[in-house]
Amino acid sequence: MSSSQEPKVSESGNNPKQKIYLIRLTVFFLVIAVLYLIYWFIYSRHYEETDNAYVNGNILPVSTQIAGTIITVKVNDTVFVKAGEPLVLLDPTDREIAFEQAKATLALILRQTDQLYVKDKGLKATIDARRLTLKQASSDLKRRQQAIHVGGISQEELNHAQDNFNIANSMLTTALAEWNGNRALISGTSVKKHPTVLQAMAGVKEAYLALLRTTIRAPVSGYIAKRSAQAGQVVAAGTPLMAVVPLNDIWVDANFKERQLKKIKPGQSVVLKADVYGSSVIYHGRVAGFSGGTGSAFSLLPAQNATGNWIKVVQRLPVRIIMDAKELREHPLRIGLSMEVVVDTASQPTNLNEFYVNTANTTDIFRHLDRGADLIIAKILDDNLNEEEDDQQVNKTDGSKP
Repeated sequence: MSSSQEPKVSESGNNPKQKIYLIRLTVFFLVIAVLYLIYWFIYSRHYEETDNAYVNGNILPVSTQIAGTIITVKVNDTVFVKAGEPLVLLDPTDREIAFEQAKATLALILRQTDQLYVKDKGLKATIDARRLTLKQASSDLKRRQQAIHVGGISQEELNHAQDNFNIANSMLTTALAEWNGNRALISGTSVKKHPTVLQAMAGVKEAYLALLRTTIRAPVSGYIAKRSAQAGQVVAAGTPLMAVVPLNDIWVDANFKERQLKKIKPGQSVVLKADVYGSSVIYHGRVAGFSGGTGSAFSLLPAQNATGNWIKVVQRLPVRIIMDAKELREHPLRIGLSMEVVVDTASQPTNLNEFYVNTANTTDIFRHLDRGADLIIAKILDDNLNEEEDDQQVNKTDGSKP
């Protein structure tokens, strides 16, 4: 057969096999598109996800309440400490001296105040004596006034009697003024309740607390981070020394785009994965709430969109997600780790208290620190004051007239 009789491919290139391949490929993509639409309609449209999410939590700074010199640093970074555990020790010498001075001042003021009540008794006795002297001077003056009419005494003797009466009256007035002045200091109170004694008691408590604060303790249980304290360092009040991170109370801040926030509501269920564990560990949580502003709004230099010279950028709003405490204990996380978050927007919001018990950001290590000072003050009172006399002093000084 000659070459002129061989079948020729049409110029249009419409090979039957190619048509079949194209049809099959088109059907394949159409099936994929249909399946994706079904998947999106049934499943995907009810979920919002983002990988712009990070673990967050409370970072409690530890600082000194008083000035001093660090003599011991007991912890390092990454160490776990319990609430109330000593972290840093300051040189207590000056505080110990101030505390001893405050105790001595209280004892001295107790004795000085007690003298005011003792003086009150003496002034009353003086007033009684001055009244008796005035009474005698008044009787002498009356007798001499009667005797001068019959010539029984001279005018000079009468003048002396008048002078004695005036002197006795002035001395009584002076004694009354001294008594009233002393009574103004002690009226209606006892030695224990006297303002100067209360002031001295406050001084003892202040010195006692300052001495206690030479030992800086962990405010809560957690891990030490950002330690900067060094032995020999002189610190002022308020100087940050380190931080304590309680990892039992952490959450995730997921930064969703504006368009993703429409269906997200507090209480909806969330599935999370941490990059540190990968897909082998799945966390569950709930949407807790939304931040008051986007990240750019709280930046150091916020955008000035009102100027008119700007480029629109899709903003992200931090959404707080609380996590299951049990899962966190089984697979601990650290602040700043990356997370992948998927929110089920079809789930009905539930009461967050049923899922998560919110722990208040509080510490109890500073509560009732002055109880030890109260015991010391009570001992100083017992050593320097007769309690039975003190209980009777209010009745004796309140409303009494000499």
